[in-house]
Amino acid sequence: MKKLTLTIALVAATLGGVAVAPAHAQVGVSISIGAPPAPRYEAVPPPRAGYVWAPGFWDWDGHRHAWRAGHWERARPGYAYRAPAWHQGPHGWELNRGGWDHGPGPGPDRHDNRGRDRDHDHDRYHG
Repeated sequence: MKKLTLTIALVAATLGGVAVAPAHAQVGVSISIGAPPAPRYEAVPPPRAGYVWAPGFWDWDGHRHAWRAGHWERARPGYAYRAPAWHQGPHGWELNRGGWDHGPGPGPDRHDNRGRDRDHDHDRYHG
């Protein structure tokens, strides 16, 4: 009987110690992505009423940069399209995938972004 009582006390003390012991574990994942290649020249088609041109960009597919061709997006009243853009941050290169921001939509002269996008892309990738 003394062995059974001693065994129960020992097991209770052991389990109590395990339940009280704090767990300290940290997991960190860091993926370093190199600079995207220079933007490709892409002929921008003439403006289309009711659409916004989404310029092509270098995407990251998990292993390498992959070019995503430009395409037309149906305009969304009350929203403005923001093109994807790469930025060099404190932890390397980061892709902001762009999308639709709530705010003023594109005006009649903002459908044709040929000159502005080309200059912006150069600055975005080269300094």
